[in-house]
Amino acid sequence: MPIDYSQYCKDWKLRSRFIRFIRAKNRCEMCGAENYKSHPITGSRVILTVAHLDHDINNNSLFNLKAMCQKCHLNYDIEQHKRNRKRKKMKGQLIIFN
Repeated sequence: MPIDYSQYCKDWKLRSRFIRFIRAKNRCEMCGAENYKSHPITGSRVILTVAHLDHDINNNSLFNLKAMCQKCHLNYDIEQHKRNRKRKKMKGQLIIFN
């Protein structure tokens, strides 16, 4: 699924490239997996992403961004994903109080 860059800051692509290729030297900053190579644990092809450490896409400070492989990014965001799923589930339900 393509990323909707309209929600990100105007220079997001430049920041993302800087984080992944310059600062992180084409490696996951969590586990060291190398971009475009086989992941040492999963064996899947690594595609580096950039995570917002505080989960706020409006906070684009270089201190708040980290290059991560898919595995590390998903593990980092797992609690956020759980909260979002719960919120969506609750939104779809009618809650009746006695």
